[in-house]
Amino acid sequence: MRVELAYGRTGLSVDLPEDRTLVIRPTFTPGIRDEADAIRAGLTKPINSPPLREILSPADRVAISVCDVTRAIPSYRVLPPILEELERVPVREVKILIATGTHRACRPAELEEMLGSDVVKRYEVINHSAAESEQLKQAGFVGPEVPVWLNRNWLDSTFRITTGFVEPHFFAGFSGGPKMVAPGLAGLETILYLHSAPLIAHPDSTWGVVDSNPIHSAVRQIAEQTGVDFALDVTLNREQRITGVFAGELFAEHRQAVIAARKTAMRPVDDSFDIVVTTNSGYPLDQNLYQTVKGISAAARVVRPGGTIICVSECSDGIPDHGEYGRLLASTSGPDEILALVHKPGFLRQDQWQAQIQAQIQQRAEVYIFSEGLSPEQIRNAHLLPVDDLERLVDEKLKQYGADARICVLPEGPQTIPYLKTPQAAGVD
Repeated sequence: MRVELAYGRTGLSVDLPEDRTLVIRPTFTPGIRDEADAIRAGLTKPINSPPLREILSPADRVAISVCDVTRAIPSYRVLPPILEELERVPVREVKILIATGTHRACRPAELEEMLGSDVVKRYEVINHSAAESEQLKQAGFVGPEVPVWLNRNWLDSTFRITTGFVEPHFFAGFSGGPKMVAPGLAGLETILYLHSAPLIAHPDSTWGVVDSNPIHSAVRQIAEQTGVDFALDVTLNREQRITGVFAGELFAEHRQAVIAARKTAMRPVDDSFDIVVTTNSGYPLDQNLYQTVKGISAAARVVRPGGTIICVSECSDGIPDHGEYGRLLASTSGPDEILALVHKPGFLRQDQWQAQIQAQIQQRAEVYIFSEGLSPEQIRNAHLLPVDDLERLVDEKLKQYGADARICVLPEGPQTIPYLKTPQAAGVD
């Protein structure tokens, strides 16, 4: 059977044995025909909130949190209807904050692609920087007396709006909603706590779990104690068309968005697989190996112990060079040393969470990477296995595992989260 895999901007086609392969995709939901009208309807008839226009004052200083370039949300289509509602507020009093978390700053060309050239020209757009103390301001504490550092522009505003994209998240349960405050606009000290080794290792810090998830609970606490005045989240299909608009009070609208996203993205299976072929959903999510851990993590949900994960990810942005993920991998001998290091008392380093999750998966299965953006040496230095012929590798593994070996394919990677039907293994609320 021919399977089209999400890879970069162009995709990748592979041949796999039909009688031994199960392909799992999200339930396809057609895009909304008139997205702008649907967004306007959400703004005028919101969930558990008065209409946006009614609760805004012309004297307000507005901050809007938006996703960075690693997320597929079409902000250039989402923002204009929101900005229409802000017409009574002077343009100089509206700031658009790119919720980068610890990611690199978005480049000028990326900002225009993300937000639209008109928005970039007209409004002040600020890349959040978690490591720049002058950008940050303290707003209370979280957990065991950990300071909450957030973007100063966000805290100094009098009206705060979050915009996000809701999909399952590999350790926070679901994206969007309160994550657009923290870690999106948080300082490094706060982010390191939210991504600390004990929280990442918690069994409920996983795909699809919200209420009992300690990371999601901490994120919600920060958003609640610092305040969000209005929120808008969307769900998307594989064509990056908006399938649902959820607007209003932050927690109420996010709860409804999660219900919708869970129905399309979480897919039960009867048993685990010997081989799982996955992707990282193509561009923009498969820009680098750091992000690719998400696709690997989706596959890990249903690979059998000792099985094989093969992840197809373009990685046009490399490991990447920025951040600590690549350096942390290069400074260790393999998964066991990574896990021993991150669990040392007092050890805190940016991006350790990604290396930790990767290492946890590698204790369960071997992981191969097909990537035209990384050299075989770069992949090996990341403690992963390079592959240049996916079909041949699958054939070799089928012979190794025997006549009953089965393959699972996730063509859209973490847009689809498979899980075992047994309650103990499901990992969903």
